[in-house]
Amino acid sequence: MTTCARLLSCPQNDFTEDSSSSARCCVLSVSALPFLSLLSPAVCQHHRRSVMFSSGSEPRSFMTTLPDANALASAFDAHHPPSKQIIENCVHCGFCLPACPTYVLWNEEMDSPRGRIYLMKLASEGQASMNPQWVSHFDSCLGCMACMTACPSGVDYGKLIEATRAQIERHHPRSLGEKLHRRFLFAVFTRPDRLRLLRWPLLAYQKSGLQSLVRGVGLLKLFPKRLQSMEALMPKLEKNEHVPAVTPAQGAKRRRVGLLLGCVQREFFPQVNAATARVLAAEGCEVVAPQDQRCCGALMVHAGEETSALALARKTIDTFERADVDTIVTNAAGCGSNVKEYGHLLRDDRNYADRAKVFAAKCKDITEVLTELPPRAARNPLHLRVAFHDSCHLQHAQGVRSQPRQLLANIPGIELTEIPEGAICCGSAGIYNLVQPDAANALGDRKAQLIAPLNAEAVATGNPGCLLQLQSSLARQGCPIPVVHTIQLIDASIRGIVSP
Repeated sequence: MTTCARLLSCPQNDFTEDSSSSARCCVLSVSALPFLSLLSPAVCQHHRRSVMFSSGSEPRSFMTTLPDANALASAFDAHHPPSKQIIENCVHCGFCLPACPTYVLWNEEMDSPRGRIYLMKLASEGQASMNPQWVSHFDSCLGCMACMTACPSGVDYGKLIEATRAQIERHHPRSLGEKLHRRFLFAVFTRPDRLRLLRWPLLAYQKSGLQSLVRGVGLLKLFPKRLQSMEALMPKLEKNEHVPAVTPAQGAKRRRVGLLLGCVQREFFPQVNAATARVLAAEGCEVVAPQDQRCCGALMVHAGEETSALALARKTIDTFERADVDTIVTNAAGCGSNVKEYGHLLRDDRNYADRAKVFAAKCKDITEVLTELPPRAARNPLHLRVAFHDSCHLQHAQGVRSQPRQLLANIPGIELTEIPEGAICCGSAGIYNLVQPDAANALGDRKAQLIAPLNAEAVATGNPGCLLQLQSSLARQGCPIPVVHTIQLIDASIRGIVSP
């Protein structure tokens, strides 16, 4: 059976191969027709196998051709194309389907991990071209890695999607509007200095009453959808709490740790970094927060901007090597999953490959570090019913799930409740809610509707993107429950304050 035929093999048994025919015809149902538009033009011009489509029990005459797998050139270049070995590890079992947010939304095979892996295979064998429709199925992927948790075969979809996106950014010509929008996002959201400059106009917009006016009279509806999404996701800016270069340990020093400050976290959620440093210090850690640290490159990696991501990874390694720390602590799940993969990302760099592995081995989420250290600081009661939301890049990409729950459960008075469909993404996913606002809003609304009946007094999570997405989604549903970072609740308990 050819790759193209296997691609068209859907859960509904759309494909059968007529082995009795000397022409080896392939019979497919009409529901498989959308796959044809993804095929390379060469597939339909130079080879002799034939395809017929059926509607019901009788084949309907519709002829095209399928090539031998190695007769055409791959759509991918030779620089780290999606791994054929990982592609072949997929056994098409379908366990990933109910875990995939876009499949849950649209019930479309091509917008599932299994379907996307088929499309990668087609492209790698030259049987599909990198046309806009083919690209759209990868742009719609959140990269949440829920499929990896669900997969019984251990398919590393994360490496496949990141390699595919890098190929897309090198070879697929995006529209001018799309290019400018993406360029703006990467030029701003990966630059803490530029985000810092944005704080002043955003504060003026919020504090002057202009934001309430704009929202109240519906002016936003006149603006492009992506701008509407950006405004809806805007955090309520608070006092900018600075984290010093070194925060001394309280009591005997147990560990010297480096704190990855992040970009959005540093400027829009500085209270999270401040809480992280306080809790670590209270638990006997000397906290080093290099003031010259740059973006770690997470947004770039997840969006296929490989060259920029590599440069930022090297600078991050240089910065923390100078800091000479035992552990590098992350409190943003997307950043954490990225820095833990530096060894893979820089595998070709003779000067950094080994250093990247050492660096990555030191990286841990804040909840991992705190569960490794027997509690030293006393926890005061917090009488709160808390719904816990698993960030995808924490639970799926990093495999950190029990640790935040354990830490919250150790706070006296906390009543922890689980959100249904906990494995499904909230729709944040890096820049996803800024480039795919419709899908992101649909997922955010779905999550908010599941949270509302829980009667929670707060929602806790471990990623700034999730904080923004959940705040916006809950507000749209008329359910403005406070959304906080897990570390803020721990910090509030140690300090004995009523709320974070």
